[in-house]
Amino acid sequence: MRPVDPRLLRYAVAARTFFALGGLAGFLQTLAIAAFAWSASSLVVRAIGGASLADLGPLIGALAASIAVRFLATWWADANAAQAAARVKSELRRSVVAKISALGPAWLARRSSASVSTTVGPGLDALDGYFSRYLPQLILTAVATPLLLAVVWWEDWLSGLIVTITLPIIPVFMVLIGWATQSMQARQWERLTRLSSAFLDVVGGLSTLILYGRQHRQAQRIRSVSDESRVQTMKVLRLSFLSGFALELAASLSVALVAVSIGIRLIDGDLGLGVGLFVLLLAPEVFLPLRSVGTQFHAAADGVAAADDVFAILDAPVAEASASAGAPVPRGSSVVLERVRVMREGAALGAVDAVLPAGRVTAIAGPSGSGKSSLLAALVGFAPHDGRILVAGRDATHDAPPRPWISWSGQRADLVEGDLLANVALGDDDPDVALARRCLDEAGAPELELTRSADAEGRGLSGGQSQRVAVARAAYRARRLDCAVVALDEPTSALDAVAEDAVVRLARALAEEGRAVVVVSHREAVLASADSIVAIRPEPAAEVAGSAAEVTGSAADESVEVV
Repeated sequence: MRPVDPRLLRYAVAARTFFALGGLAGFLQTLAIAAFAWSASSLVVRAIGGASLADLGPLIGALAASIAVRFLATWWADANAAQAAARVKSELRRSVVAKISALGPAWLARRSSASVSTTVGPGLDALDGYFSRYLPQLILTAVATPLLLAVVWWEDWLSGLIVTITLPIIPVFMVLIGWATQSMQARQWERLTRLSSAFLDVVGGLSTLILYGRQHRQAQRIRSVSDESRVQTMKVLRLSFLSGFALELAASLSVALVAVSIGIRLIDGDLGLGVGLFVLLLAPEVFLPLRSVGTQFHAAADGVAAADDVFAILDAPVAEASASAGAPVPRGSSVVLERVRVMREGAALGAVDAVLPAGRVTAIAGPSGSGKSSLLAALVGFAPHDGRILVAGRDATHDAPPRPWISWSGQRADLVEGDLLANVALGDDDPDVALARRCLDEAGAPELELTRSADAEGRGLSGGQSQRVAVARAAYRARRLDCAVVALDEPTSALDAVAEDAVVRLARALAEEGRAVVVVSHREAVLASADSIVAIRPEPAAEVAGSAAEVTGSAADESVEVV
């Protein structure tokens, strides 16, 4: 494990300020340590020499001042560490949430949402120990150890030589212990993530588990993972105590060698009492920061493991966005797909050539797994793909999401905590209540009041009601931002015939307003109402190029050539 990951300085500006102020606090602590050793040794020597209390007054004052400066510098370093931990966690959380938003739902769908939540939540909280205990000692070691060692060399070269020879023993022990701790801590973090994910998954699917009588087995699974985590935690603690003992022993023996050397030379008269006491007081201080780094190394392990996961998210590549990502697209603009081949799980779906005309409803049909939703995700900007997407004749392939010219409703009716007005007008700081009411009515949900509460799990609404709220949200965005394209992914999968008819009529109304409406569906009523149908077929395993879509007809008996 590297002492400091360079990515921390890149992704968290507050970390740079922390290191600068921490270095200054460490320098003040070093000066206070040297002043204390000089004042204490001079005070003892002069007191033995018979100096009066009045003569010792300045030295007593200097001794008290050095103690006060060291206390204040230590307090400042601790306060700086606590503030930096809070700011860095906040910066990293904002950055990772923004990055997940940029990566899109296609990236998130390939990962456990519980694992990501654990990393961003309690995982980053583990940085408290990293900043408050480990890094301050690391900074103090980098500042105090070389300066104090230079002072020892200046006062007594033999003691300086002994300290220089024995000092590397502690880093050697730290490296050996670090290798063992890193692998053990990685396993511990993995078990903690598994435990958190298992618990959140069980809570999320508890109703289904109870329905099928499988809740007791999941409880046993959580109990087993908890026991594994407990055993691993005790192993980490045992290694921590043993490593602390080894470091203390090495440092104590090194200081003992300096003390023996000074004692022998004091008896022989080769060394003055003042110098001997001064060096003897400084020698433990040379070793102390390095010993503390080794002791606090274990406090940093959890935070470093979580930070590695966060940096992995922040380092994930995002498709390059064009400078014209925010360019307005007027209503009446058609969408042209040129050899669009969606990349999914390392494989490419078949290439699609199609025209999605303005003022028309185009349905995308095909068997499950053929890539219908993936094609829609590419249109929205959430899925990597080859080929080009032209909107109003402009290449919009690399427009960064959220693309202002498209409104979208996904397969899952994802809601947010709040009332239905906040859900329908999602992202609108000044929602249009009348427009939200109109869109909800046209989506087939006139019985739902805008003041009705909902949450992220959809509690308080049925599945069909949540789906109609999501469709109303897409209609609201399209009309509020005057989007040229509306994309609906399986908008009626949970609806009865009456509600489905309302959604079909809403899609037709949006098209008649001059928008290009694209609907992914298996439902016969939706397909029959479309002006044209793009039929996606699965690409044969041995075929890497060629046709992936064809138009099979439409309710209006129109056909569009799709290669």
